[in-house]
Amino acid sequence: MLVALGFGMVAVFMALILTKRLTPVVALILVPLFFAVLAGSGVGVGDAVMDQLKEFAPTAALLFFAIVYFGLMIDVGLFDPLIRLILRICGNSPVRVVIGSAVLAALVSLDGDGSTTFIITVSAMLPLYLRLKLSPVVLTVVANLSAGVMNIVPWGGPTVRAATALGVSPSELFNPMVPSMLAGMVAVILMAWALGVGEKRRLAKAGLELTLEETETVESRELAMAGGDGRPRTGGGGSVGGSADDDGMTSGALDPNRPTLRPKLIWFNAVLTVALLVLLGMDVLPLPFLFMVAAALALLVNFPNPAQQVERVKEHSSSIVSVVSMVFAAAVLTAVLSESKMDTAMATWLVDVVPDAWGSHLAAITAVLSMPLTFFLSNDGFYFGVLPILSQAAAEFGISPVEMARASIVGQPVHFTSPLVPAMLLLISLAKVDLADHHKKVIWRAVVLSLVMLATAVAFGVVPLG
Repeated sequence: MLVALGFGMVAVFMALILTKRLTPVVALILVPLFFAVLAGSGVGVGDAVMDQLKEFAPTAALLFFAIVYFGLMIDVGLFDPLIRLILRICGNSPVRVVIGSAVLAALVSLDGDGSTTFIITVSAMLPLYLRLKLSPVVLTVVANLSAGVMNIVPWGGPTVRAATALGVSPSELFNPMVPSMLAGMVAVILMAWALGVGEKRRLAKAGLELTLEETETVESRELAMAGGDGRPRTGGGGSVGGSADDDGMTSGALDPNRPTLRPKLIWFNAVLTVALLVLLGMDVLPLPFLFMVAAALALLVNFPNPAQQVERVKEHSSSIVSVVSMVFAAAVLTAVLSESKMDTAMATWLVDVVPDAWGSHLAAITAVLSMPLTFFLSNDGFYFGVLPILSQAAAEFGISPVEMARASIVGQPVHFTSPLVPAMLLLISLAKVDLADHHKKVIWRAVVLSLVMLATAVAFGVVPLG
């Protein structure tokens, strides 16, 4: 019964999201509550949700102040040189722009933090996408795929969890998986190339493709048409510079005359940002606290006037409200799954339906199961709840714990597309992309990436096929 309700809840939730009948926030709250009542867990759900909210609060605080901080860095012009460099390298080629987005996301992902990866990638690339009239959905897809593949680095959460749960060394787990990660990134580049070609054809068909010289001419014309306050007139009239509904994270991001620029403070902002990223990588202080302090310092130094500080926070409020509300709403889904025991029932059922004759293939089966299980469950739920059970069963067939641990991280590209991953919610919020549009393009590609990584691991003998 719980198994049927669990899978039914997931199916209804995904159907409502993909068909855009409900917003993600509404679906994350109401659909789980409906199935909680059917499961007889309605009374205890309130307390379970409150417990989950306490667990999600640090994540919400992290995303809140991360959006404020990197939004400020865009406002003051810290990323302008990077954006212009990317524009020069990629030119007007949709193919090079999309591939560049995938490479940038992969490089930034080396810090092991998905939120930082998506903030920097979207901050640097979205203005370029808007200028060239490329679909922001393509940006979110390639960034999501790159981060999903790179999420298996040994200082990332999944690898550490798998190593801890099965008592193996993170380096022993990860090092043999490097070929799989590289193969996954090659597949991401190929997918980015295909998406870029598709965008190039779409623009050519619509007559929207510009040459690099035309792009620069349009930019110059926009600046020349700036009003007396120094602000360019964006939106309307088919402006290449951006649409009227661009938010503070992207609007006029390449305008060299915007009033928020602080060229004299660029070295302070650069040092502050580098110090923040170094401290994030060292993991010596709580991440939300680091972003709170960094955002406060950035506001104080760059905008000492309290009214300006309030204005800057308000400028990015739409992104903040969007992502934080989804994080808190996701607490309802997580609470219902755990309080009703649906998550345990679903995982146990999946393990039980594996025939005994397939026992020698449990490593490969675990890799395949890691895709849906880490999509519907948290990493903690999968690695500390399900993986030990699978590993114990696999031991009877001579499959070692480290081989099971390697197999378990193969599904991370799929996991990173889950609505339970706050970083993914941040990604689509910053790019102003609908979750349904994102999922339609990213999920099946993430499955392909996971299968490519599994095939490579099997070919190199680090995950036994049988």
